[in-house]
Amino acid sequence: MKFSVIKYRSLWWSISAAIILAGIVSMAISWTRPDIRAPLRPSLDFIGGTRLQFELDCTKPENCKPIDIAAVRQILDTQGLAGSSIQVIGQEQQGLSLRTKTLDVEQRTNLQTALSEKIGAFAPQSTQIDTVGPTLGKQLFTSGLLALLLSFAGITAYLTFRFQLDYAFFAFVAVFHDVLVTLGVFSFLGLVQGVEVDSLFVVALLTLIGFSVNDTVVIYDRVREVIKLNPGQSIDQIVDDAVMQTLGRSINTTFTTLLTLFSIFLFGGETLKYFALALIVGFIAGSYSSIFVASTLLAWWRSRTGHSIPVPAEGINQSEEV
Repeated sequence: MKFSVIKYRSLWWSISAAIILAGIVSMAISWTRPDIRAPLRPSLDFIGGTRLQFELDCTKPENCKPIDIAAVRQILDTQGLAGSSIQVIGQEQQGLSLRTKTLDVEQRTNLQTALSEKIGAFAPQSTQIDTVGPTLGKQLFTSGLLALLLSFAGITAYLTFRFQLDYAFFAFVAVFHDVLVTLGVFSFLGLVQGVEVDSLFVVALLTLIGFSVNDTVVIYDRVREVIKLNPGQSIDQIVDDAVMQTLGRSINTTFTTLLTLFSIFLFGGETLKYFALALIVGFIAGSYSSIFVASTLLAWWRSRTGHSIPVPAEGINQSEEV
């Protein structure tokens, strides 16, 4: 029996709604957290400040022990740094990552000295200190948000020109679905694992937007081709046929891309780890939304309005992609 995406569209929509709702709840909780105050935990790239990362020196006797986060918070309070972000890192909880307001050299030295006296000696080669000014952080945030908005506007205009407005609208819904899913996952990771989003995260969002639109356009092209070949079929049957004809291509493309991304995630180092994870989440969500959301919404809308799909004047090349 041939699989029908239309038959189970309520299930696909329910899965998407549940994941997005969970993400929105996570973002709301994140916003109320005093150490985050944003839908996602922002890195220094966006808010500015100083990040200090230390690791206990295990070459010294009795120095290598799990770090007590309560003791660290007490030290920060005495240094006038209450409300700073504290994260104990490493499998043995012997590393420490702090994000504070912008500190000068003297303040950083005093803080490091106080921590060493109470927590233990730190390995000099593992100490990392980064400072980003609030003005630069604000510029990066504004530029990233503007890039996302322009990409959404460009996609809507392009799809309206190439297809019709309802095509463009449901493709936009699918892209927005992918972005919300990715934001929700990283909001949750920010709450439970302290994962921060930086400028590379914005790059990942822009990349997955392009990927999702490409997948959706391939299905839409096939819908137009099927209606040209079988103009008497119902829209539900047309969409089912179009999805089944492109399903193998979508799965294979996503699978081969994910192989590379998982390699980057596992072996690419800390800098690219969460960039790759954002792409992994977004690409999976993009393939899902193109197959199960954009296509089924288009069929539902055309059935509801009784609006027929226009047959293009010229045939569509089956290998055509965007």
